Amino acid sequence: MFETKVLPIAYDSFGVRSMSTFVSIGGLRVQIDPGVALGPTRYGLGPTEAELKALELSRGKIMEVSREADVSIVTHYHYDHHPFPDDEEMYRSCFEGKLVLAKDRTKNINYSGKKRGAIFESKAKGLAGEIEWADDRDFEVKGVHISFSPAVWHGEVGSKVGTVVMAYLERGKDSFLFGSDAQNLADPAALRWVLEKDPKFMILDGYPTIFLGWRMSRESFDRSKENLKRAIEETRAKTIILDHHILRDVKYREKVEDVLELAEDLKKKLVSAAEFYGLENFFLEAWRRDIARGEKKVDVEGYFSELFRAMKI
Repeated sequence: MFETKVLPIAYDSFGVRSMSTFVSIGGLRVQIDPGVALGPTRYGLGPTEAELKALELSRGKIMEVSREADVSIVTHYHYDHHPFPDDEEMYRSCFEGKLVLAKDRTKNINYSGKKRGAIFESKAKGLAGEIEWADDRDFEVKGVHISFSPAVWHGEVGSKVGTVVMAYLERGKDSFLFGSDAQNLADPAALRWVLEKDPKFMILDGYPTIFLGWRMSRESFDRSKENLKRAIEETRAKTIILDHHILRDVKYREKVEDVLELAEDLKKKLVSAAEFYGLENFFLEAWRRDIARGEKKVDVEGYFSELFRAMKI
């Protein structure tokens, strides 16, 4: 029986850019990647009022949940994964008095990551109880084993976007893996680490299929899908949440139809974060043009009210 509570808090399938997740394992409460943002432009348009409302509600929930956490994990320094520098309230809520386990800002990181990581350290060090650089390290906290991958690429090997770390939590027979922005585990090193850990529950970032044939090649996508299939097929995970980059594409399901069929054949649950809660995907960014034109109406407060009830924190 899987007793660990895994709760997606803010995700792209809820209408914002985030992978914020709360995990209660044993007596330990862990908040992973407490950040949220919106796509600055889509179809040449800025965020709609609906997206701004979703951002406000998501930010509030992340802070509420983070206040209850013992440990805060930051897998990399994009602002949809940790707070914006000027958000003092969010910094306090997410890091004050906590053990912070974060991507090493000095090693295996690109120039932008180094700059943002330095800002993060300067903001968090006066708040956190302790900050530890986590890359390729193991920690024991309140009887919970927390392990981090070495730095792996944010997508394809050599990605200009830089690197991330993935996190693994284990206690007794329960194990959970958080895949961060690894985009279908496109980096073979990311796949190897996942197979080595062999978790019972996984959250993985999906490939940014909206860029197929433009910024991303079909060959790259097909290779990443094979890695994702191996992770589904060769681990014990019965529940796999696939979200984030891939949920910016309304038609993502048809592009990973073979992956979904594999999971179904193996009797594994492969879902978005919204579907994990039994909700429909809320494609606010992908719907931006239609919402701006008045061609699509959305009830953000109604959706989030239902979402927050489903979280059962």
